[in-house]
Amino acid sequence: MDISRFLMTLGLAILVLGLLWPVLSKIGLGRLPGDIVIRRDGFSFSFPIVTCLLISVVLSLVLWLVNRWQSPDWYGG
Repeated sequence: MDISRFLMTLGLAILVLGLLWPVLSKIGLGRLPGDIVIRRDGFSFSFPIVTCLLISVVLSLVLWLVNRWQSPDWYGG
């Protein structure tokens, strides 16, 4: 994969994530139990560790399935 294709794919992924952000916020992504949020006067810090772990597991599963599907061993040929 060349760098231009990678950058185009990354840009498209960021665009899709940005467009889906309001929907993802409504279902509670970013506010799961275990996500760290600190609010003080004039300061707010958020570290969504559980959300990051959940997204990582889902993306790993999807990429594993795509890789397995593209593998020649998947269909026996």
